[in-house]
Amino acid sequence: MTLPLVSVMVPCYNEEGNVEVLYERVCEVLRNIPGIRFQFVFIDNFSTDRTPALLRAMAARDARVKVIFNIRNFGPLRSPLHGFFESPGDALVCMACDLQDPPEMLADFVRHWRDGFKVVVGVKCQSRESRLMFFLRGMYYRTLSRISETPLIDNFTGFGLYDREVVEMLRRIPDRRPYFRGLIAELGFARAEVPFVQPRRERGVTKNNFFALYDAAMTGLTSHSRLPLRFATIAGFVLGTLSLLVAIGYLIMKLLFWNRFALGQAPLIFGVFFLGSVQLFFIGILGEYIGAIHAQMHPRPWVVERERLNFDKPSAKD
Repeated sequence: MTLPLVSVMVPCYNEEGNVEVLYERVCEVLRNIPGIRFQFVFIDNFSTDRTPALLRAMAARDARVKVIFNIRNFGPLRSPLHGFFESPGDALVCMACDLQDPPEMLADFVRHWRDGFKVVVGVKCQSRESRLMFFLRGMYYRTLSRISETPLIDNFTGFGLYDREVVEMLRRIPDRRPYFRGLIAELGFARAEVPFVQPRRERGVTKNNFFALYDAAMTGLTSHSRLPLRFATIAGFVLGTLSLLVAIGYLIMKLLFWNRFALGQAPLIFGVFFLGSVQLFFIGILGEYIGAIHAQMHPRPWVVERERLNFDKPSAKD
């Protein structure tokens, strides 16, 4: 009888200080779980440090290490999704390479999967990262969950285990820029949530700059909520009505006190700048939705691969 295969998918970009440590810690956990086989799928997003060389050396030593090298950097969204869909196995574990997703949790993930859960997710109950960043992330997740048409999972970053049935269903969704965390909640599979304390990154620096975080936040917003568009409509109606009432009030005051009532420039300047800023804000919101539609209309590949290692070889310890 063939044992079930668990694939551990790890996206990498300039993680020379973490990739070997992650490999060793994951092996230490999974080799002590009886009744499963496991393998790695590393997808390197055109790293410029020693990460590719380390991956090649690991793949040469261990046939369970499968590697995809991208021809260029395709960003922090497209590359992990390509690795996700290219990973074989009966179950798939997604985790970051920076060791802020603790490998020791994989034993709990597999146990819940064996108990029948199709989705097992890690949820950050606390974090040793910057308190400000943890607070802002938590506030974003809670806000998005409240305004979303489907309740989302607070403090869930994608770290988890997914049954093959879930992977194949996600593959059939024709979404070119999916908000992965939202889709997992929207599919509605029975899931187990495993809380954990996120450790501080010990080696290297985060690759998620402000623009990457903003892009992910806007993708989540435009994918799972129409509330901003409706709020823009309501705000336009309310502000239009208020402006009309103010104009009528000024007209009445001018007619009653023709010689003594002067309009002045301050109210005009305030009104022009306020209404102009409101218009620009909602034009920006509308632009985000149009940009999301534009992205869906271009069926580009997730990535273009330069090379694969060990995908044509069976794992030595299968």
